[in-house]
Amino acid sequence: MSLRDLVREESVARMSASERLARLRSTRLYCQRPEEPGFLVAETDGGPVVPVFTSWEQLALFGGACAWASTTAEDLAELLPEGVQALVDPLGPQPFLLDTEALKEKAELRGE
Repeated sequence: MSLRDLVREESVARMSASERLARLRSTRLYCQRPEEPGFLVAETDGGPVVPVFTSWEQLALFGGACAWASTTAEDLAELLPEGVQALVDPLGPQPFLLDTEALKEKAELRGE
């Protein structure tokens, strides 16, 4: 773990839940862009997921040289079809499912 990663983890650990959610909402995520508008959806035992990545380097590990797109986590939550989840950094050391419902609820509370 680099010093930069250690400082980042420590600063995130000290944030309140609402501060972490606000930071997550603005996080830029990258995904492989299909030929047709939409998302590349993978069917899994847990239901349909869209693999998304926190960097285009992570995307390249997954998809190689490919067409890509990026958006914020908040916009992704609004754009995903009903019932489809976002799997963040599936090949990374700590993959996780993005809580799109929490992101949508926060936007509704702000009146968006």
